[in-house]
Amino acid sequence: MAHSDVIVLGGGIVGLATAWRLRERYPDFRIKLVEKEAALAFHQTGRNSGVLHSGIYYRPGSLRATNCRDGKKAMEAFCTEHGIAYELCGKVIVAVDESELPNLNRIYERGQANGVECEVIGPERLAELEPHSAGVKAIHVPEAGIVDYVGVSRKLGELLRNSGAEIHLNTKVTGIRSTSDRIIVETTGGDFESRFVVNCTGLYCDRVTQLSGQKPEAKIVPFRGEYFELTHVAEHLCKALIYPVPDPKFPFLGVHFTRMVLGGVECGPNAVLAFAREGYTKRDINLRDLAESLTYPGFLRMASKHWRTGCMEMWRSFSKRAFVHALQRLIPEIRSEHLHHAPSGVRAQALGRDGKLLDDFLIQETDRIINLGNAPSPAATAALNIGGLIVARLAAKVG
Repeated sequence: MAHSDVIVLGGGIVGLATAWRLRERYPDFRIKLVEKEAALAFHQTGRNSGVLHSGIYYRPGSLRATNCRDGKKAMEAFCTEHGIAYELCGKVIVAVDESELPNLNRIYERGQANGVECEVIGPERLAELEPHSAGVKAIHVPEAGIVDYVGVSRKLGELLRNSGAEIHLNTKVTGIRSTSDRIIVETTGGDFESRFVVNCTGLYCDRVTQLSGQKPEAKIVPFRGEYFELTHVAEHLCKALIYPVPDPKFPFLGVHFTRMVLGGVECGPNAVLAFAREGYTKRDINLRDLAESLTYPGFLRMASKHWRTGCMEMWRSFSKRAFVHALQRLIPEIRSEHLHHAPSGVRAQALGRDGKLLDDFLIQETDRIINLGNAPSPAATAALNIGGLIVARLAAKVG
């Protein structure tokens, strides 16, 4: 049986960043990273639109807010050091009519409380920044940016391998059991023995938490985000990042425009219940995953509260015309022929039994296991800082 000091479960950007922060703090540790897919960054990280978030949306003092601010700086420094593409292109959050101004002001106040560089601008300044966007007022966030998260993940994997860490691909976790001083991780690639285990498995973090002997505080309910991409002739309509004012009653940001660091402009996403945790298309159905979602009291409570919004999201999923109409609120010149389909992503949304979506990172732990039970956006932006946070908690156990 293979022995190690720490096993990190999950080969997305958060798992990789955690393993790297472990290597930095404990250069002599035997570190293993286990990933069930044949490649790193295969799921949420590899289907990320690549926004480098500023932290303007998040509740002041929350883990999301503090880790986003510090994590963004760490991510910029990492990309600069290793030659990974990123750009601080700026972002506008646009109020299209007077009814959205109270929520726009609320976001600006959060930005100020979180130390974000931002300002409220009028239509004249908005026209200078985004000539094709329509709005009565906006927030300009010049420090927001775009980055190649897959490139970051590849570099982290390379650094880990070069440092002596082992990365095991095509290795799915099937069980976790404890002895008096060790954790045994059972996988499709054999059993691994370790002093400590860190669970960063994203879409499956609640199930792995259950395997570790802890009761998850929330269940993962998968939401598919469907995207379009602007055709080349329409890319000039968006210069950087254009976002709507989010509805505070709904936990998603609404459809928006994202210029990507490697080229192209992405539009979306909408947010619909995925019928599988890896449900990237409407045809992807996993009966176990679907039954879990539809019978979970938390989902039923949330659906009863947000059913109107959910129906609108589903309609946009089936109607390109409806999707275009939503995009036209921000850029009126957009037409159906300007859009072609882009790959979808699935968001691992942690949902409590009370029907409320968790709005902060969730960490559950025992003496030898740390479970990251919720890591929504801005987890990619904050990955290096989240990794540092987990390592700090592990250090208290190492002694």
